[in-house]
Amino acid sequence: MIQIQAETLELLEWHRLCKHLATFTATKLGAFAARQLAIPETKEETDRLLAQTKEAYQLELKLVQGLSLDGIQDIGASLERADRQGILFGEELLAIATTLAGARQLRRVIDDQEDVPVLTSLVEELRTYPELEQEIHRCIDERGEVTDRASVKMGAIRARLQSTRDRIYQVLQGILQRKAQAVQQQIITQREGRFVIPVKAPQKDAIPGIVHDASTTGATVYVEPHSIVALNNQLRQIQRAEQTEAEAIRRSLTEQVAAVVPDLEKLLAIVTTIDLALAKARYSYWLQANPPRFIDPGDTSETINLRQLRHPLLIWQQEYEQGPEVVPIDITINPQIRVVAITGPNTGGKTVTLKTIGLAAIMAKVGLFIPAREPVEMPWFGQVLADIGDEQSIEQSLSTFSGHIRRITRILQAIGEPMRVTEAGESDRICPSLVLLDEIGAGTDPTEGTALAIALLQKFADLTRLTVATTHFGDLKALKYKDTRFENASVEFDDASLQPTYRLLWGIPGRSNALKIAERLGLDHDIVKLAGSYVGGGDEDVNQVIEGLEAQRRQQETKAIAASQLLQETERLHGELAERAISLQERERQLKQAQEQEIKETLLQAKAEIAKVIRRLQQGKATAADAQKATARLDAIAENYLPSRQATPVRSPNFMPKVGDRIRIPRIGQTAEILSGPDDNNQLTVRFGIMKMTVGLGEIESLDGQKVELPKTSPTPKADKTPKPITNKPEPSQLPRVRTDKNTLDLRGKRVSEAETEIDRTLGQILDFGALWIIHGKGTGQLRRGVHELLKEHPQVERFELASNPDGGAGVTIAYLK
Repeated sequence: MIQIQAETLELLEWHRLCKHLATFTATKLGAFAARQLAIPETKEETDRLLAQTKEAYQLELKLVQGLSLDGIQDIGASLERADRQGILFGEELLAIATTLAGARQLRRVIDDQEDVPVLTSLVEELRTYPELEQEIHRCIDERGEVTDRASVKMGAIRARLQSTRDRIYQVLQGILQRKAQAVQQQIITQREGRFVIPVKAPQKDAIPGIVHDASTTGATVYVEPHSIVALNNQLRQIQRAEQTEAEAIRRSLTEQVAAVVPDLEKLLAIVTTIDLALAKARYSYWLQANPPRFIDPGDTSETINLRQLRHPLLIWQQEYEQGPEVVPIDITINPQIRVVAITGPNTGGKTVTLKTIGLAAIMAKVGLFIPAREPVEMPWFGQVLADIGDEQSIEQSLSTFSGHIRRITRILQAIGEPMRVTEAGESDRICPSLVLLDEIGAGTDPTEGTALAIALLQKFADLTRLTVATTHFGDLKALKYKDTRFENASVEFDDASLQPTYRLLWGIPGRSNALKIAERLGLDHDIVKLAGSYVGGGDEDVNQVIEGLEAQRRQQETKAIAASQLLQETERLHGELAERAISLQERERQLKQAQEQEIKETLLQAKAEIAKVIRRLQQGKATAADAQKATARLDAIAENYLPSRQATPVRSPNFMPKVGDRIRIPRIGQTAEILSGPDDNNQLTVRFGIMKMTVGLGEIESLDGQKVELPKTSPTPKADKTPKPITNKPEPSQLPRVRTDKNTLDLRGKRVSEAETEIDRTLGQILDFGALWIIHGKGTGQLRRGVHELLKEHPQVERFELASNPDGGAGVTIAYLK
């Protein structure tokens, strides 16, 4: 069983797909695991792997940089050596520290995400030992060397080492200066770990010492002067002490690592699992693949759907090896079908179809997405077994036929016998196996080969969930009409170009094209005609029927393509119209906001100018001339700011205000409520805020801009330029005295001129609040005095006073409105 499964993976070129997957990994461990990808034996394991891939796919799309595995290295060999009490090198210890940091960062990122329960449960088991990582970084630098701070002893040794080296340099520098004529170059170098200076060979006696080396030409000798021999010896002793202490420090760190080897090995396994899930997600994204949904093999209502299925290796070949364009195939198999017989010409794509189906089944088992359109629906196949290609062997004296039979025999042994019917009368489900057979029954006498192929396919129909077989035998096409478990399919052939299209056609068997191809390739017509006379008339009739079915299918496909294109164009136009409608709505909203803002600003400016006119009237004794000037100024303001003065009013014969209606008075820019209907002089009483006044019908309009059409016979009184206030206003004691954000004005930090404008603007907006709390602060008192001077003369203010201590005392003034 193991042998035939391994042969199947080899025949389907699974190892090539694993190599492609390995290129999407981020670590060496992940790449090794991808190349040696194991096939799950249970559906539960497949579900877990597929969930990991889905969550990794989700994070790859969500995170800008994706999940990072930076710093994680293959420390397996180091952990094994530490467990065997070996001493790790500095580089190995540093790799362990960076791996711990990388794993901790990975866990932090995953913990911060939502809706990834499988990956979250994985990283929950990570133990990253930050204290061990910190200790390694304290003792080992980025070059893998032991640091001075690793121990007190190491610090002292390094200090002695530096001091001795400095003394050696001082002595040698003095010799270089005194014996400059004998020195070849003014440099200090080392030979055999001892400091030396280059001396001209003829003058080597000028500097007494030990010769350690000579140049290639012999012109220079490297001399260790006698004066530094003792210092060099001392330096070597200190260096040996340094090595001993460094080894002791690395041994201590190694022992700490050895104590947690099981947890670190588990960490590597978890990180490798996540790396593999990320690689599967990235590979699936590159393939433009979709996740499979496993259907119940025993459910008689679920269909196998693999639409626009593409061969993953051919996609890679097209992308990176200038291969031909990949032609997708559509696979739709009804629940009752157990055997599919695919017929068609050689090199038509039958074998590629088998391999594509086989690879899709195995990809789904290991948690990879399938390069097909959604929905991807297929059973979970416990076994995928294949007999594809020739198995000739000169050594074993095996023919093609013998090779096929031997492999089919191993397949039958692997899937075993079907389950028997239970005593309760319930039959066990068919073993969820997928069997792929290429050219079944070929390599022997056609009559006997056909009989053997029929018998084998009937046997596989009893044993497997699905068997897909390619064949040239015409009698296999008729099995569909004798047994409902069989289905026909064929690879399409273009009669005009005499080339296969590699498209898979379902429900239609392939027809024989040998004689037609032979004649078009130049074979003598008489020979072809003679050959045709030997072909049974029934076969010729069948071919004509099949040709007619193929023609009808092509017509239907052409209409379907046209309908699909029309639907796509309609959807595109609908989308454009929807986007344009949204854009227009947004533009309308923006314009409305801009208009409202402009109106508010204009209204504020007009009110400020009106307030100034009123203040000027109040500053001195008002005369008729002053009132006339103020009226003219108000009319000018109205002309500048009120839209109703600039646009021709729309008069409506149907608009007549009633008591309780809301109307607008364009002349003063106010919205009011009608208290009493028009009298004989077309006058009516309105109220805005706490103010009441009498206006004429010609001075009002509806909220949407409609004017009242006055009767021609009605007398039109001359419009009074000034409103007539009604004296029955509420007493000041009846007005609300509750302080809120709306009746509080903060003037702190403003000049007196700015304060006047703010008070005028605010008093024009809070007529219904009865009082205004003005915060001016204490300070020098200048702003308070300016506010009080303004309030004394303001026509809307009845009186004012300083607030009580809880409300701000001398820093706040309360203005009571008329």
